[in-house]
Amino acid sequence: MSGKIYLYPIWIRLWHAFNAILIILLIISGVSMQYTNPDNPFIRFDIAVSMHNICGITLTANYAFFLIGTFFTPNGKYYKLTLKGLTSRLIKQFTYYTFGIFKHEKPPFPVTKDSKFNPLQQFTYVIAMFVLVPIVIITGWALLYPEYTLTKVFGASGLTLTDFVHVIIGFFVSFFMFIHVYFCTIGATFVSNFRSMITGFHESH
Repeated sequence: MSGKIYLYPIWIRLWHAFNAILIILLIISGVSMQYTNPDNPFIRFDIAVSMHNICGITLTANYAFFLIGTFFTPNGKYYKLTLKGLTSRLIKQFTYYTFGIFKHEKPPFPVTKDSKFNPLQQFTYVIAMFVLVPIVIITGWALLYPEYTLTKVFGASGLTLTDFVHVIIGFFVSFFMFIHVYFCTIGATFVSNFRSMITGFHESH
């Protein structure tokens, strides 16, 4: 029996929309700066740099908004990992994604008002939002103001190392986003999870 649960208040939906737009623009401008032909760039280099910097600064403000909302509203409870039994829960959810879902089995961890994420979602969201994104932001600011970056780190160029970390972690954030979009298609219907970000209501199976 299907039903609807109000899980996404307006501030989460606004943050999510801005976050998605900014990440997409950062990927496009970042790829253009790093990998396109300088003589025939996807986006002219100086424009790509300006776009990347502006979006990075805006992402920082948007992330601060997310942290405030998470720590000062009930939304924070969804990110509290319970370590006891975590491995078995992750394996159970992973098994469902790889086998059970294709057999039309019921989700092992259905969405409820108190449990918005399944264990695999919660674990990856915690890693993404509290590890990867902060690293991208910190290294991004370090590249924006290289005069404050360490000159040497274990004999290597601090700026080069910072750039390397920024690009690698940025790749993982990009990969997470594409996987996130794919899993959003696994809902009550193909578009139900996307519709949730407009209406605020999660549609259960």
